[in-house]
Amino acid sequence: MAKIKRIGILTSGGDSPALNAAIRGVGKTALGFYGMEIVGFRDGFRGLVEDRRLKLDKAALSGILTVGGTILGTSRDKPHRMLIDGRTRDMTEVIVENFKKNDLTALVCLGGGGTQKNALYLAKAGLNVITLPKTIDNDVVLTDSTFGFATALDIATDAIDRLHSTAHSHHRIVVAEIMGHRAGWLTLGAGIAGGADVILIPEIPYDVQKIADAIKRRSRHGTNFSIVAVAEGAMSIDDARAFKSAEGKRERARTLHDKKEAKNELAALEARHTGNTLRLARQLEDLTHLESRVTILGYVQRGGTPSPADRLLATRLGSACADLINEGVFGVMVAARGDRTEPVPLEKVAGKRKIVSPDHPWVETARRVGTCLGD
Repeated sequence: MAKIKRIGILTSGGDSPALNAAIRGVGKTALGFYGMEIVGFRDGFRGLVEDRRLKLDKAALSGILTVGGTILGTSRDKPHRMLIDGRTRDMTEVIVENFKKNDLTALVCLGGGGTQKNALYLAKAGLNVITLPKTIDNDVVLTDSTFGFATALDIATDAIDRLHSTAHSHHRIVVAEIMGHRAGWLTLGAGIAGGADVILIPEIPYDVQKIADAIKRRSRHGTNFSIVAVAEGAMSIDDARAFKSAEGKRERARTLHDKKEAKNELAALEARHTGNTLRLARQLEDLTHLESRVTILGYVQRGGTPSPADRLLATRLGSACADLINEGVFGVMVAARGDRTEPVPLEKVAGKRKIVSPDHPWVETARRVGTCLGD
């Protein structure tokens, strides 16, 4: 009699819509179609270290498709740098031991860019690992989309739609800050779909005077309000130049002193960037003489019921993940490719980020409909 395969699953990094849908997709296919067993580890890699687990049977998977968040909990802990009893320790050996102790065939990790790196690290330690791409930022490479993005796009677009009426009524500039530290997919997509007049993303540093000029042109043509959609990681040309210089120093640093100095410079720039959206709103008010208001969407973009598109994507990826485990395919991320899925080696994914290129069709579309991108 063949040995029953046993799958471990965890969610890592920031929470995202459709995590539960993905867990369900893996679980129902593994249990019902292949006759496997599945166990969930709580709070990301920390749960695997501490062996805190939950049996995922049919009852546990029932009713979670439309539930936001993750029934397993999550954390940003890294296997090789985890705070244990006040000290940062490498817990890789403990994870390997618990993998074997629980008689796992494979470990499924649901997460974004950081999770892909951590999963590759564990694969190199000898574990059978497979990942699913999750993030509202949509910045995981080599997949058409990540689950969580579609829901966040709906939420951010709805917010911009609602801000139009109040901006119009009070003849104001309304600046809406949307999530996205290093990638502008969410802001760009929501800005286009919501008809924002200005869209600012991390990939295209902005000149505040050019933004003000675009808003004043609207006023001269009789439109005395503007919606500015800004990614939290968007920055001015001067700030972008300073960040690039500091990152270059960090890469070139060879001595401990130089590395520490470069790290401190980057930290100071990051601290200064906090509150950038509020500063931008004040600058625009001064330059245009129009009243400005700021709306920071924040964590509302991660919460609530996942959209049908995300539920469908997460279920497809989760089910395909169980197929790959049954076939003995490991060390891969399950990517969305058109209407199909495709296993992509983790080596090609880990440590990389999908960003908006200056000539991307979405950028070209925004420019052609008259949207100011700050440059």
